[in-house]
Amino acid sequence: MALAQQQQAADDGILRPSGGKALLIDGKKASEVVLADVTTKAAALIAKGVRPGLAVVLVGEDPASQVYVKSKSKAAKICGFHSVQYDLAATTSEDDLLALVDQLNGDPAIHGILIQLPLPSGINSTRVLERVSPLKDVDGFHPFNAGLLSIGDLHRALVPCTPAGSMVLLDKAMAALGRDLAGADAVVVGRSNIVGKPMAQLLLSRNATVTIAHSRTRNLAEVVARADVVVAAVGRPEMVRGDWIKPGAVVIDVGINRIPGEGLNAQGQPKTKLVGDVAYEEALSRAGAITPVPGGVGPMTIAMLMANTLRAATLSMA
Repeated sequence: MALAQQQQAADDGILRPSGGKALLIDGKKASEVVLADVTTKAAALIAKGVRPGLAVVLVGEDPASQVYVKSKSKAAKICGFHSVQYDLAATTSEDDLLALVDQLNGDPAIHGILIQLPLPSGINSTRVLERVSPLKDVDGFHPFNAGLLSIGDLHRALVPCTPAGSMVLLDKAMAALGRDLAGADAVVVGRSNIVGKPMAQLLLSRNATVTIAHSRTRNLAEVVARADVVVAAVGRPEMVRGDWIKPGAVVIDVGINRIPGEGLNAQGQPKTKLVGDVAYEEALSRAGAITPVPGGVGPMTIAMLMANTLRAATLSMA
């Protein structure tokens, strides 16, 4: 690792020793750096008369969704955004939800619209997400933004937050290790529209050689074993084993899976724990750098949502 790269890694605190061979990529610290930058740039935009505005829409009372929405709204306020939250009953009709989206599309004070998923079973999620203006689609889910990403037009595309955050962490790791993504062999394990496919497009835009693998890939272990970069986003706990990892590879684990833990909690219920799609303890002795779960990619998703909202507000001035 070059001296300047070592110093940068030490200065921002994002990469640190893990106790094994791998460097630990601290997503919480990285998210703080992103949010601080967003806050500074938002203040400059506000000084020009434009306050970034984010509207978050929650339908129903799913506990996990309520936690996520609260965190997103809190981050928006910390960044100095105009932040509004709509808490709708689970019985809300699709037509009423679409009417709200239309209202927000036409509101000049709102630059980003986030529809919290999942939506109740009686609502067509695709129809609702496609109703959001592509210019306010800060989740990056609209086919228009997916199309821009697929043709490599990153100047106009709003990129899905989790892949965008993963790229920030990957860039930090590659720089700290003195490597370049150009020409690197990257394997993305997972093919979802939300993470796997856009992640592959982002890696292609940086001139990596990209393979999209998944649960049905033949000889998956062999495919992963040749990769300089592994992005695991398949949604299966610890599916990618440590001995699959090429020595020195950078591992970005997007998975968040809740599995049984040990003992009982304060309520006398069996404990659970969060694990990623990679067998973390096994991978520590082989990877060059790795994201933990929790504390890796997860915090970056909200940070990149704020970055997308700021970007949408900035683009609205063009």
